[in-house]
Amino acid sequence: MKTVFFFRRANAAWHHSIEELFDTIINALPARVTSSRYVMPRNSTGLWNRIYNTIDSVSHQGDVNHITGDVHYIAAFMKKRKTILTIHDMRILLSGSRLKIAVIKFFWFTMPSWRVRFITVISEFSKLELIRLTGIPASKILVVYDCVSRNIQPVPREFNAARPVILNIGTTPNKNLHRVIPALEGLDITLVIIGKLNEEQERLLKEHRIIFENYFNLPYEHVLDHYRKSDVILFASTYEGFGLPILEANSVGRPVIAGNNTSLPEVAGNAALLVDAESVEDIRGAVVRIINEPELRNRLILNGFENVKRFHPETIGEEFAAIYEKITKN
Repeated sequence: MKTVFFFRRANAAWHHSIEELFDTIINALPARVTSSRYVMPRNSTGLWNRIYNTIDSVSHQGDVNHITGDVHYIAAFMKKRKTILTIHDMRILLSGSRLKIAVIKFFWFTMPSWRVRFITVISEFSKLELIRLTGIPASKILVVYDCVSRNIQPVPREFNAARPVILNIGTTPNKNLHRVIPALEGLDITLVIIGKLNEEQERLLKEHRIIFENYFNLPYEHVLDHYRKSDVILFASTYEGFGLPILEANSVGRPVIAGNNTSLPEVAGNAALLVDAESVEDIRGAVVRIINEPELRNRLILNGFENVKRFHPETIGEEFAAIYEKITKN
């Protein structure tokens, strides 16, 4: 059984999370699955590049074709009963003009759903969102969680009670920095932010007198190094299709604060202190609790080590292998 994984063409401006995820999954597939990678010959920009990618993909099909994300439209001419598509995020359907949303909905969601055997999504929340936003039948959608990288290992660290380092991953609007920043005012902490800050975020940091460090365009290993150097991971996001930073923090062995919305409780289980992400006071109260309650910190860390077992690469690889077998047997 040969499975061909179809990837978008790399772009230096992107964080290559899809590629990192599926490289891990491919390496964890059971021996009964053989695999190859095929990268789109052209960037997914403009009409003609996308048409070229769609036509080119037809001649590279295997026993199973797995479109790993982003280039959903290439499903158009593939063998329907041999193709699956992974959809990672539906946020693109939540904002923009009605015309733009309609075009994206058709070419990236509706049409591909007609042309594949199964769609996989990364959480139960994502499945419900996909159904709500597109009307794709629930029977076609399977939930297969993201996995956590094998490269992330526990790194013990003595908690810096005098000035804890708080790590915040992401600066897009859903990462909620406009609430996180005022929530930390007056606390003796260092805030480390991964992701390029905009002018408004820089203004808020100055206004609320936050001691901070900012890093962006980092290789993945450097991001992991910031997990290791942190005392707390703060992920009070307002919208996530999955929430991988929770698992990365669990794997390293750091206490996590996360929003109590969308997919985050599903991914975190009992391995994060959940907060109302729309409440500055709730975010602040959780940070204060983590700083002042060592028993809470230790419990979250131990729960985190148990939580990540659900997301080991071999577990996820076996789930995908079962889907591939179902396709080939039928």
